[in-house]
Amino acid sequence: MADFEDKGVAAQAGLPFDPRHLRRERLRRGIYLLPSVFTVANLLCGYYAVVAALGGATHDFDHAAKAIGYAILFDSLDGRVARMTGTNTEFGKQFDSLADVVSFGIAPAVLAYAWGVRSLPAQESVSVQQLTQLGWLSCLIFLICCAWRLARFNVQGMAPGGLGYFVGMPTPAGAGVIAAIVHAFKVPLQDWRWSAGWLLLAAVLGALMTSTVRYYSFKDVAWTKRQPSLAIVIIALIVAAVWLYSEIALFFIAVGYASIGVVLHVVRWVRHHAVTRTA
Repeated sequence: MADFEDKGVAAQAGLPFDPRHLRRERLRRGIYLLPSVFTVANLLCGYYAVVAALGGATHDFDHAAKAIGYAILFDSLDGRVARMTGTNTEFGKQFDSLADVVSFGIAPAVLAYAWGVRSLPAQESVSVQQLTQLGWLSCLIFLICCAWRLARFNVQGMAPGGLGYFVGMPTPAGAGVIAAIVHAFKVPLQDWRWSAGWLLLAAVLGALMTSTVRYYSFKDVAWTKRQPSLAIVIIALIVAAVWLYSEIALFFIAVGYASIGVVLHVVRWVRHHAVTRTA
């Protein structure tokens, strides 16, 4: 009789052999692993994008672009799930950054080089040969800037004043521009003039990632709270457009987001200088 009483007291105290305590412990571990599952999915998409880009066919490039798009989706989910469940850890933060280097640094850099340079016709033109040699350098710059941007974010965090803005273009946005353009046009570039512009764009995207241009983060939007009817309608229209016309919709979303940050930065710069002159 005393043994049963001791076990009952032990169960109430939450000792290891308490079944309820073990269930709670397993549930807690499962919750902590949930954000890492999305991070692994992000990493898998980045790895697949690299492999697909090396395939060289038109459909391979499109598959690589789609994989980067899915990586962006998983990357947005892992951080949001971690914040909702209160499972933010330093390990998860570093793991997510390493996955982002693959999915938003290596994968788009390889895709940009393969889609924009490797399909150029074999000619004796010096411009084409030089462009091929400089292609890997431009894409390397994009990769270095991506890693730089992620390291800076881990140290400095968001822009001062809250969670409203990023400092510099987010790495998923930079990768998204490359993926959206490839997904929209599909056929690899075969004119060295277009390739030159494409490589310049990759370098510019890298510069924007390491810049101090502010980009809206959408992190201050309370998605779990009740939203206005107009916002729900707009979101539904965007989802429908992406589902039905993914090439056009994703192209304008990616390029528009990348451009609006620069436009607003120029507007703020002009206003600032106008105020200082009048003062």
